[in-house]
Amino acid sequence: MKIQSIRTRVFKEGENLIDFIKANANSLKEGSVIVITSKIVALAEKRTVPYENEQQKAELVKRESTIAVPTKYVWFSIKDGMVMANAGIDASNADGKLILLPKDSFVSAAELLGILKKQFKLKCLGVLITDSRILPLRAGAVGIAAGYAGFNGIRDYRGQPDIFGRKLVFETMNVADSLSAAAVATMGEGNEQRPLAVIEDAEVEFIDKRIDPSELKIPLEDDMYKHFFEGLPASQEDE
Repeated sequence: MKIQSIRTRVFKEGENLIDFIKANANSLKEGSVIVITSKIVALAEKRTVPYENEQQKAELVKRESTIAVPTKYVWFSIKDGMVMANAGIDASNADGKLILLPKDSFVSAAELLGILKKQFKLKCLGVLITDSRILPLRAGAVGIAAGYAGFNGIRDYRGQPDIFGRKLVFETMNVADSLSAAAVATMGEGNEQRPLAVIEDAEVEFIDKRIDPSELKIPLEDDMYKHFFEGLPASQEDE
């Protein structure tokens, strides 16, 4: 697998994202995955709010979250079925604004996929929109899939034998998040100005059907962290 991150100029709010991708990733090949940071997708959708103060930011986090609990440094929040800090709202590299997550990253990925496949005349292409997350008891941020299209995000090993013939019972691989983590490691988290990357020769299964956004989600009753979530207060919007 090869990953090439792409240094670009600063993407401006309200710009045409397709034109930006074509100008900076104009050699997309058959079977590649174009990786796009969620921040520029949100900027293209004008998903920003002028920053006023921390109280305003806190109220926005609560409105954007299903669950929002203040911690020492950030708000622990759940949005769109995912655990994240501050409901994904980011003030870094935002020029005095707060950048929200895209309205629906799976819809955005599907729309981008359709246009890019036509314009680059490709049959097999993936679109991966990434964000960053903090994992429990682990230092540093890692890339995660906010949305994707064109490939299966899960590889299911259940029912298959391991190397000694033992049948696998629970094993599935999160392909979308794994690709995101690898790509974001090359794109960076600071002032690298690498909002795009292209992955080639990845072992992914390309598909034409619409992605079910729930395929990466696990029901709370089956989650190993279930007992940590029970009793958490809902955000003000849901009360």
